[in-house]
Amino acid sequence: MNTTTPNTLGACCALAVALSCSALAGCARPTAAATPPAESPVQARHLDDGSIAVDKMSPLRQRLQVAAVLEQDIATQTDAPGSIEAMPEKLVKITPPLAGRITRLQRALGDSVKAGEPLFTLDSAELSAAYADDSKARSALLQARQELERQKTLFEAEIAARKEYESAQAAFAQANSDAQASADKLAQYGASARASRRDYVLRSPIAGTVIAMDGAQGGYWNDINAPVMTVADLSTVWLSANVAEKDLAQVAVGQTARISVDAWPGKHFEGKVAYVGAVLDAETRTVKVRVAIDNRAGTFKPGMFAHAGFAGASRRAILVPASAVLQSGLSTRVMVERSPLLFTPRTVEVGASHGGQVEILAGLKAGERIVVKEGVLLND
Repeated sequence: MNTTTPNTLGACCALAVALSCSALAGCARPTAAATPPAESPVQARHLDDGSIAVDKMSPLRQRLQVAAVLEQDIATQTDAPGSIEAMPEKLVKITPPLAGRITRLQRALGDSVKAGEPLFTLDSAELSAAYADDSKARSALLQARQELERQKTLFEAEIAARKEYESAQAAFAQANSDAQASADKLAQYGASARASRRDYVLRSPIAGTVIAMDGAQGGYWNDINAPVMTVADLSTVWLSANVAEKDLAQVAVGQTARISVDAWPGKHFEGKVAYVGAVLDAETRTVKVRVAIDNRAGTFKPGMFAHAGFAGASRRAILVPASAVLQSGLSTRVMVERSPLLFTPRTVEVGASHGGQVEILAGLKAGERIVVKEGVLLND
């Protein structure tokens, strides 16, 4: 028989009361219901006809930019690489017509010369021999003339036979021919027939600048095919550009060309198309186009790399910002606005780029409104 003390009984009663109150308190505490997340509005809906509708509450409304398509005047720009060249008719390689020792250089590299001014002097044995041949030829001519006059007098007096007279005529004709040949040879050398010396002075045939020097004073020059120096008039130079076959329609004689050279980055110059080649290079499929450039300031040096830009005739075309053009697989599209917040993708044919704009060849008309910025978001 268990005996329960008064203290133990009181503790048990207190514990029971506490558990009962705790249970009642738990039942009375309200339970918080879970709040479902707010549904975000649909940004764009794809309709059955292929159109795309933007919800009125969509943030796309703030990002899409729509503008009307405009027709503008444009000119197709054709660019071609090339190089600066001296004009062939204004560049002369000075080659002496005979061998000899260079006794004096009247002009140095970089000197300016006028037409007819002396460039250098040769001491030439060939020139001396040419003078001797000319002197002999003139003496023979004088003798033949005197013999012809004597035979003519005797023939007219019926003292000499006709045969002697005709022989004198033939001898005179031959002597005259020899004298003319010797005089022509001296003239070809540029020497005077009256002079009798070994010094040969070669003069400049054009006005210009000595741009190359290969001879030295005191040296012997025996190669009549090699230039001693080169004189060129560089007041006008050529830009020789290689224009692609497909761009030839954009180039014509007299057209203004925009020129840039690697030596002067950021600067542009102008020139006139002087010549369009008549022959196409079969390997490169290009044609030589020469542009005449005013070079009195000496800015352009033969051999410089350069680029030429040729502007074609002005024409009307539809241009749209490059950001309006979307690539979708193999096709190119723009988003056309049918009505506010309703857009239809349309396939277009694009042409050349002009700065930040693209030419539309087919698929759009002037006045239509298209998405010009963030149109790619309509496909997301």
